[in-house]
Amino acid sequence: MDSKMNVFDIEINKCPAKEAMKAAIGYLGSMPVSVIEMVTAEGLMRINEAQELKEGISQFDLVLAGDKMILEAAEVTDRKYLQETEGQVFLKMFLRYLHKNHKRVYLLVGSEEEGQQFYDYLQKNYSGIQVAGLAKVSAEDRADDMLVNAINGGEADCVFASLPAPLEQEFIIRNRSRLDAEVWLGMGPGILSVRRRGFGEGRIARFVTKYILKKEVEKSKR
Repeated sequence: MDSKMNVFDIEINKCPAKEAMKAAIGYLGSMPVSVIEMVTAEGLMRINEAQELKEGISQFDLVLAGDKMILEAAEVTDRKYLQETEGQVFLKMFLRYLHKNHKRVYLLVGSEEEGQQFYDYLQKNYSGIQVAGLAKVSAEDRADDMLVNAINGGEADCVFASLPAPLEQEFIIRNRSRLDAEVWLGMGPGILSVRRRGFGEGRIARFVTKYILKKEVEKSKR
């Protein structure tokens, strides 16, 4: 787990899904809450100018690439690693573990629609997971105290945060010491959804994002 890549001054662990999974299992059953962050290319772009936020992220237990574009920008050529990242293998392994062990989770989402989709996804594929609660979180109405009380009151083993950056990272940095959960897994919005894009839709934006990421990775190596 010592191998890391630096993107926008954020250290991202370069490790296969099995190694990340081993670390995650070790976090369960221990306190205080351990933080796993699956960063996306879009998320990195959003937090690029927030130096204090980067310092907080450096204290997370495990930071993983949640987007193959990050690896491509860093010129990672390991085919298995690229495939695992694209297929969200670690996330699915972790969900399977929670399912088999009937763990309790709390879901933080950006919209009611996404919350329903996330809940339905778990019920369909990982019904052994007990959803202790679900809450919509927005930048305009954060209600940290209420959310912390709800998570702790629900006796959740794990919190899944499917929120946009920097809202997701800001929340856990502010409230980490107050949570009774064992693992916080931040993964950005829509990471589990299967998106059917029209021809060319989003390609220009992704190309620009990948180009900027690649330049930043090259800069960090100088």
